[in-house]
Amino acid sequence: MTVSGETTHQSGIVLSDVAAAKVKSLLEQEGRDDLQLRVAVQPGGCSGLRYQLFFDERQLDGDVVAEFGGVNVVTDRMSAPYLGGATIDFVDSIEKQGFTIDNPNATGSCACGDSFH
Repeated sequence: MTVSGETTHQSGIVLSDVAAAKVKSLLEQEGRDDLQLRVAVQPGGCSGLRYQLFFDERQLDGDVVAEFGGVNVVTDRMSAPYLGGATIDFVDSIEKQGFTIDNPNATGSCACGDSFH
């Protein structure tokens, strides 16, 4: 289903069109077509949990995989419940550049926005 230019899934992560294009561009720079974007939640940060986004070639048992604009987004089964409905976007402005995560499951976050609980 598509809503205002974004592919949405009933559960799982949503990767905006802008973020998918940026990820695809980064993958092309790497010159590898076997990599996918892995999004995980790990203990840490000042609020208890920290997001991790990285390219990964592994397939783990229980991975949740979604495809956005030719980019596979993978979440391990332990992180998936924390990321259901989260939207990943890419911001490129004078103030900041990088990926942002809007997570409806987060009840609070730290001032830097790097971790949540």
